[in-house]
Amino acid sequence: MNNAHLHLVVNHLPIIFPIVGVIILLIAIFTKSDVSKRNAYIVFILGAVASVAAMATGEGAEDAIENLQGVSENLMHRHEEAAEIFAGMSYFLGVISLLGLLTSYRNFSVDKLMPVTIVIVAGVSLYFAQEAGRTGGEIRHTEIRSGADIQNAVENSGEGQND
Repeated sequence: MNNAHLHLVVNHLPIIFPIVGVIILLIAIFTKSDVSKRNAYIVFILGAVASVAAMATGEGAEDAIENLQGVSENLMHRHEEAAEIFAGMSYFLGVISLLGLLTSYRNFSVDKLMPVTIVIVAGVSLYFAQEAGRTGGEIRHTEIRSGADIQNAVENSGEGQND
């Protein structure tokens, strides 16, 4: 297993965990279930940990594919920027979920606001997850690129040059 493969294995988890967490948290809000609420918080925390793994494997994946035909430095840079923003949001979601988990066991007054606050932060985080996932997919999946991105990749790989 090379670095690119390892990155592909772990990079979907930070996107999937918040989706699952939002579903569980919405169920918890509507059913007023403390157990479901705590489970959602744990899922968000796991998503933050998965983000650490995805970020840790990203540089190695870049090194593994940067010289492949059709891979654009511009596309990798855009993905890296989007992934950094998403990772920051994921870490923030993990931290406030940890706080929510602690407040749910201590019955602090702020505990009533935590589920709604966390679901809002998770929604924002999922927007950035979508951006990171889309830009990452564009690196190797030409079928989802815009025309300009395809042209840039061809020019960067040397295929578009006349010798």
